[in-house]
Amino acid sequence: MPVQTSFFPKRTTLSLALLASLCVPLAAAAQSVEQAAPDADTTTKQLDKVSVTGSRIKRTDIETALPITVIKRQEIDAQGISSAEQLMSYLNISGNGSDNLASNVGIVSGVDQRGNNGVSGADLRGQGADATLVLLNGRRVAAHGLKGRVVDLNSIPFAAIERVEVLRDGASAIYGTDAIGGVINFITKSDYQGVEVSGFTDTTEDGGGNIYRGNLLVGGGDLDTDGWNAFASVSYKKSEILRGTDRDFSNAFKPDRGLSPDTRGTPYATVANRAGTLIGNGVVDPSDGSTQQYINPLDLPGAAGCETGSGNGLMGPYDNVLWGVSSARYACSYDYPAAAVIQQPVESKDIIGRATFKISDQHRMFVEFTGSEVDVEKSFEPYQISPGTTFDASTFYPSTGAAYDGVYNALASYFGAGQLTYGAPIAYRWRCVACGPRQISTNTKSYRVLLGFEGEIGSWDYNAGLSRASSKSTSRLGSGYYYTEQLREVLGSGLLNPFLLPGESQTPEAMAALADASAAGTDLYGGESIMTSLDASVSGGLGFSLPGGEVQLATGIDLRREEYKFGGNVAAEGTVDDLYDGIYLAPFDNGNILQNVSRDTKAVYAELYLPLLDTLDLTLAERYDHYEGFGGTANPKISFKWQPIDMLAFRGAYSTGFKVPTFNQMYYGTSESPYTGLDLADPATCPGGVATPNVAGCEAIQPNLLTGGKKDLDPEESRQKSLGVVIAPVDWFNMSVDWWEIKREKTIRAGVDIDTLVANYDTFAANFIRDDAGNITAIDQRYVNSGGSLMRGIETDINVAFDDVLGGDWRVHLNGSYLDTYRTKDLDTLPYTDNLVGDYVRYYSLPIRWKHTLSLSYLRGDWSHTLTQIYRAGYKDEEPVSVRNGTYIPSNWDPDVDSDTTYNYSLTYKGFDKLGLTFGIKNLFNTDPPFTAHMNDYAAGAGWEPRVADPRGRAYTLQVSYKFR
Repeated sequence: MPVQTSFFPKRTTLSLALLASLCVPLAAAAQSVEQAAPDADTTTKQLDKVSVTGSRIKRTDIETALPITVIKRQEIDAQGISSAEQLMSYLNISGNGSDNLASNVGIVSGVDQRGNNGVSGADLRGQGADATLVLLNGRRVAAHGLKGRVVDLNSIPFAAIERVEVLRDGASAIYGTDAIGGVINFITKSDYQGVEVSGFTDTTEDGGGNIYRGNLLVGGGDLDTDGWNAFASVSYKKSEILRGTDRDFSNAFKPDRGLSPDTRGTPYATVANRAGTLIGNGVVDPSDGSTQQYINPLDLPGAAGCETGSGNGLMGPYDNVLWGVSSARYACSYDYPAAAVIQQPVESKDIIGRATFKISDQHRMFVEFTGSEVDVEKSFEPYQISPGTTFDASTFYPSTGAAYDGVYNALASYFGAGQLTYGAPIAYRWRCVACGPRQISTNTKSYRVLLGFEGEIGSWDYNAGLSRASSKSTSRLGSGYYYTEQLREVLGSGLLNPFLLPGESQTPEAMAALADASAAGTDLYGGESIMTSLDASVSGGLGFSLPGGEVQLATGIDLRREEYKFGGNVAAEGTVDDLYDGIYLAPFDNGNILQNVSRDTKAVYAELYLPLLDTLDLTLAERYDHYEGFGGTANPKISFKWQPIDMLAFRGAYSTGFKVPTFNQMYYGTSESPYTGLDLADPATCPGGVATPNVAGCEAIQPNLLTGGKKDLDPEESRQKSLGVVIAPVDWFNMSVDWWEIKREKTIRAGVDIDTLVANYDTFAANFIRDDAGNITAIDQRYVNSGGSLMRGIETDINVAFDDVLGGDWRVHLNGSYLDTYRTKDLDTLPYTDNLVGDYVRYYSLPIRWKHTLSLSYLRGDWSHTLTQIYRAGYKDEEPVSVRNGTYIPSNWDPDVDSDTTYNYSLTYKGFDKLGLTFGIKNLFNTDPPFTAHMNDYAAGAGWEPRVADPRGRAYTLQVSYKFR
């Protein structure tokens, strides 16, 4: 999408008029509105002083030494962007993390994942959503109530946004914690007069995933003549569900390309081996004498085939060669990744109201309220019922069942009756479609109330505010969850038939029994994040000048109290464990209940602007934060801008940053689980820690593993560097190139793995907890400050403008991001890993080497056309298990994932006085996402990557607005 860095040399020959004609008008983006001087006869004009994200100093010029990307409202509307989450997917500087509602579709539990129930995060430069600071009108908002770690973009009043400023640099010296990857500042209207109603629709051609939005904006009062202005914006937005079955590319049955689902739980059940059941411990295959332990009657020679077991194409053969399970030659599989929802349904309502009062010509008071309610329904595939501890012999399908003889006859005709035990129950793996999809609904209510004062005292500007913000979330079980004991009884009764073909239905008695066992409506957990802030700042000239101009200073204070509480669900009768065990696979998180934790932060900062020469500016900043429980941390920043000639300028910055541990990372409850392997020995007595029988000191040990939070965690630390150049040789061309580096240390991560602990025993000796006799009883894998990461990249922005060519004005804009380095390490003492750029990374941001947005606009009269190309480079795919082990290479396996290129078109007409119209087509050529064979057990997407691609396909957008007065 058209974006623009908000820095051009102040001595450049590019005029403000030309800048205003570019894709993102710089002057408008920074709100530098020209006002006539009091003397009507003079032609002299003055610019209002404004501040931009990343600096507290108000200036009349809009040039800074920091790279800032500005996205205006008209650009957002022209691209058909309907939410802050969609906006992040268009930003090339945004990381490719699992921060959207298409990536967060799996079954989750625990603090690290529960926030995915309805959360969309902002991730700049691949640093993670918890290392990117999100502001609303320059001030913080509360983190999402479930996780207490990141701001939910769904709570931003997006319809009221006037522009978005993205600071592509570290900003802890100005804003404090979390601003490692950068800052995103959503800026709403500050005043409005009139009444405007608008509607938006984003409708897919292939069905599913439609988006609708309506907005009402009302305002009145003129601040200059009436002394006040008040306005309010109310919005409603709905994103409809998009299922994997709605898109052909969402299909994991591509074994020739290395992708096949690893499950034998199918809608028409697969018979499993268990002692005392129909096939006992397995049967001998008459074709080669191998033992078969998982058999689906539909997949036997001469049978109808696995595909006939499901009416929606979600059932097919199990690829026993790919997964290396020779005993499952005749098993069937279920495409559970394609059965997942690939766009969660979201319904949101938000309001923003602001009233500004003119106390005097130099002083103003304002009151602002923002509030939202977001409902998200997370849905994923039905239960897989498998023989085991929970579903033991009492739940196997009895011989009295209606389908028993059919299964017996099918198996006996191939394997022979002599290998079967007629009358014995059938153990099976079954996808209980009758149970319905599992659903978790999450309701989040957020608000922020702000009282502020701003104005001028002499030549100094001031701004002060007192705010209270909250985000409160509750997750509740929907369909598809059942009380364990009642479900066991229903299964053991034989009422439910696991061997039904498409068109056949469970009996009314079976469905009634399931309904009686349903746990729908049970509260899963809930949490609230609260923040109370008091901030004040002043900025102005110091009364003396350097050769380049007057020295300016900004200084201020920031007092903040953060609170967080998380509540699980305790049964009305019984213990927490009773409830956890009582509802099968419900992802409760009662082990991490926090009644109420809080901390106070006190900060003071200063920023000094030094125009050393007419061609050289230097800005120094430093902030000192004192966190209750951590002590103090000081973070400096230095930036410069050097313009040796009119057409050329250089800029750069160096800063340090930090991120304090979240409440969850500190107070997460400690859990114990046994180490079940027999391969671990005491590394103190057995170098390498590998258990070796009959070797003294290398006996196998099975200690408990401790996971959870740690109160003594240190804050993460970072160092940011950037160096850039801006070139404007002629008035129709300009470009900028910025190099950046982010080095993080003491990165907080959940649990160092056993191999690393053992390999670095001298460093981690304290993690091996011993009894009085010196025996290891537990291994500490709780949160820890680990090594860190190193990332480097280059960002570029190019603009070309041609006027009066072929009857109109042409604009070309290229914005790109090149990632050069992404390396990590587990410990400070260990070397960095190899460069991961261009390789598949499973859980975090996918390090794509190059991304760009290229747009071509044509403006003629009241019409404007824009064609945009969005490009995401390919990368090395994750290797299938058989390829990684060297046992089997699928015939069409390709280690390279193709690049993703889509085109958008928009048409805007401004010929009506009060009516605004914008029509658009997204994904003009209806291009499918590139194929990827990543393991769908560990990442979302059935043959496609939701961290990169948009699954909706071609869609038509229409934005209509009408101003009544």
